[in-house]
Amino acid sequence: MAVSYQLVVDCTSPEPLAHFWAEALHYVIAPPPPGFDSWDDFFRSIGVPEDELGNGVDIIEDPNGEGPRIWFQIVPEKKSIKNRIHIDVNASGGRGTPLDARRERVEAEAVRLVSLGATRLHTNVQEGLDHFAVALTDPEGNEFDIN
Repeated sequence: MAVSYQLVVDCTSPEPLAHFWAEALHYVIAPPPPGFDSWDDFFRSIGVPEDELGNGVDIIEDPNGEGPRIWFQIVPEKKSIKNRIHIDVNASGGRGTPLDARRERVEAEAVRLVSLGATRLHTNVQEGLDHFAVALTDPEGNEFDIN
């Protein structure tokens, strides 16, 4: 049986990243647990110190319950090296879709994500290779690909 997991992204500003990735992945902002008006109320109830609260929205989830929950955890240091793990956004339609159509879909998704705050780095394409992808960074500089 597969193990359930949560993906955690270290960041300096959780709320903007949560909103960016919710839009990018078609996720939703995770509601607080039942019986609580906010995540801060929940965290207070389990003893989290007051000075660690108030960071705003920081958890997103797949509305269909298929993908992992993602928590944007505040850390004091800024990103300083290349990611050791990254997200691939699958927008092309897969190998059953003609390469030209995949390119159009990937480019359209890149334009959409740039409009949300991503930065385009480069296009990953090689003549004769049945692959097309675009590399970007999210608003805090975390690398990801669209393919």
